[in-house]
Amino acid sequence: MSPEELRDCLRQQPFQPFRIVLTDGVGYDVRHPELLFVGQRTAFVGLTGDLAQTFFERTVRVDLLHVSRIEPLEHTSHSPPNGST
Repeated sequence: MSPEELRDCLRQQPFQPFRIVLTDGVGYDVRHPELLFVGQRTAFVGLTGDLAQTFFERTVRVDLLHVSRIEPLEHTSHSPPNGST
């Protein structure tokens, strides 16, 4: 995935939470635009302990070559925690 495509997801107004799904099937939820940092070839996903929290506890580095798709998150669903499938 290109960095521009990922950046466009962050800039969508209003922001719509989404899941980044990697080629190995692992997914990371982005519930707030400040929890994803996009670079030329990699991105850092901020992981929180609470779904409503906007401050990350740790980060995961994601190679953009391994991003297979972006999925919108439902606001009312109970999504699996970051890193789960």
